[in-house]
Amino acid sequence: MRWIADDPDQASRDELTRVLANAMGAAPGAVDDLADRMSGMLRFGTAGLRGPVRAGPAGMNVAVVRRATAGLAAWLGRGGPRGTVVVGRDARHGSEAFCAAAAEVLAGAGFTVRVLPSPLPTPVLAFAVRELGAVAGVQITASHNPPADNGYKVYLADGAQLAPPSDAEIEAAITAAPPAISVPTAAGAVPQDVTEAYLDRVGRLPRGTARTLRIALTPMHGVGGETAVLALRRAGFTDVHVVASQAAPDPDFPTVTFPNPEEPGATDALLALAAEVDADLAIALDPDADRCALGVPDRTRTPARAHADPDSRGGGAATWRMLTGDETGGLLGDHLLRSGGYPDPLVATTVVSSSMLASVAAGYGARFAETLTGFKWIVRGGPGLVFGYEEALGYCVDPDAVRDKDGIAAAVLACDLAATLKAAGADLDDRLDELAVAHGVHATLGVSLRMEPAARDAAVERLRARPPEGWSVARPAPDVLVLRRDGERLVIRPSGTEPKLKAYLEVVEPVTDLAVAKATAATRLEALRREVDALLSA
Repeated sequence: MRWIADDPDQASRDELTRVLANAMGAAPGAVDDLADRMSGMLRFGTAGLRGPVRAGPAGMNVAVVRRATAGLAAWLGRGGPRGTVVVGRDARHGSEAFCAAAAEVLAGAGFTVRVLPSPLPTPVLAFAVRELGAVAGVQITASHNPPADNGYKVYLADGAQLAPPSDAEIEAAITAAPPAISVPTAAGAVPQDVTEAYLDRVGRLPRGTARTLRIALTPMHGVGGETAVLALRRAGFTDVHVVASQAAPDPDFPTVTFPNPEEPGATDALLALAAEVDADLAIALDPDADRCALGVPDRTRTPARAHADPDSRGGGAATWRMLTGDETGGLLGDHLLRSGGYPDPLVATTVVSSSMLASVAAGYGARFAETLTGFKWIVRGGPGLVFGYEEALGYCVDPDAVRDKDGIAAAVLACDLAATLKAAGADLDDRLDELAVAHGVHATLGVSLRMEPAARDAAVERLRARPPEGWSVARPAPDVLVLRRDGERLVIRPSGTEPKLKAYLEVVEPVTDLAVAKATAATRLEALRREVDALLSA
C-alpha cells in the first residue's frame, strides 16, 4: 500500500490496486504477479533501466522514472553547477509519459532541459548531447526488446554510455531518492530539434562518389524509418524502397514476433521486398535505429548477378541472405581504412567479435583495440578511434559525432561501399572474398545455452580450472573466459539479462583455394560447435 500511496500516476495506482485486490481474492496467478511486481526496484546498470511497462517497483512506470531521474540529477549535480540535459524518446508504450516525467524532474532539480520534439532514433539523442554541449542525455527506449518493455538509457557529457563506477554511483543515488510523489518537479523544458544537424553530419559520411544503388529498407515498426530515408537522401541515395507494413512506428510490432534483426524471420518482409524490387542492398534497423543489419543476394543459391553495367537490374528475383555482424564489421572497418585520410587511426571491437578487424587494421598499419563487450568500452578504446563494432549488429562509424552505435550512419556508409563496388562491377560478397584471401576465412558462430546461474557459473569455473587439452585459457574479466588453440577461439560469458550461457566460436582458415578454405572452415566450425556443446553440458 505504501508504493501505491507514493505513486504520482493515477493509472498506475489503479493498476496496482487491482493486482492487489486480485491477489487478496486468490485469483489465479495474481499472487505471483503481485510478488513479481514488488520483488524490488529495476536494477540500474550501464544500459540504465529496462523492464516491462507495468505498475510497481519492478516495472517501467512514471514513479520508477521519477525516482531514477531524481537519482541521476543528484549524481550529476554533486559538484554544484547545473548544465543542460537532453531528453528523447522512442514510440514504445509509455515513452511519451516517461519522457515528460524525466524532463519535469530534471527541471525541478535546476537543470536546463532540452526535449527532442518527437519520437526519434537513439543515435539522434546521443548526437544531441555533444551537439548541445550537454552534461547528460536520457533516451526513453527499450531498443529491440519485446513490445511489453520500455527502458531508460543515459549518456554522459562525452556522448558515451555509462561505464563503471558511474552506474553503481547512480544506482546508489536512486536508492537514496525520496518516494516518487515527493520528488520535486517543474515545467520549463524546451523543445530542441537537432535532426537537421544530425542529417547534415550523416550526409557527409560517404567516402566515394558513386550513388547508383537500389535499397530496400525496414525500420521494423520503430522510429528510424523517416530519419534513415532522409539521411540516405541527404547522402545522395534516392532509390529507397521501404517495407510498407513496417514503415510507421507501432509499439505493438504486429508483423514480427521479436523486433530484432538478428532473430529468425524478423527480416523476411525486408528480403521479400528486396527480391521484388531487385534491390542491390537490404537494410534492417532495429526499433530505435542504433543497430543495422545488411542483406545481400545469396550467390550460393542463385546465379551471380551481372554487375558490369552499374545500371543493370540483374533481371529476376534473387534469394537473399543477411550478413552477420562480423561480416559487416569487417566490411565497414576495411572501407574506412581503405579510403584513408586519418592520422594514426584506431579501430576497435570486442573480445567476442571476429578477429578479422585486427588483421585488417594490421594490413593498413592502423592501431587496433580489443575491448570487453559493450559500446561503453568500444568508444573508450583509445585516442584516434575512427571505427568500432560489436558482433550484435552495432557499428560506430563516426565517433566524433555519435560515441555509440548508430544504425543510420552505418547504413549510409554501407550504401557508400555497395555503390562504390557496384560502379566497379563488384559487390559486397566480392569484397568479403577479397578480405578472406588477404586475411583468411574467419568463420564465426554464436551459441546460447539456457542454464540457471549456479550451473552456468559452475561450467565457466570448471573450464577455467581444467581447460580441455590443447587449449590455452585467459580471463580478461571476471565473467569472461577466452580459450584458444591453433586457429580456433572460444569465448564464454553469461548473459547479462537472461539465464543463459553464451559461447562465441571462431575458426580462422588460411586461403590457398578460396572455395576449399570456405568449406574447410565451415566443417571445422561445426566440429567446434559440437565440441563446445559437449564441454558445456558435461
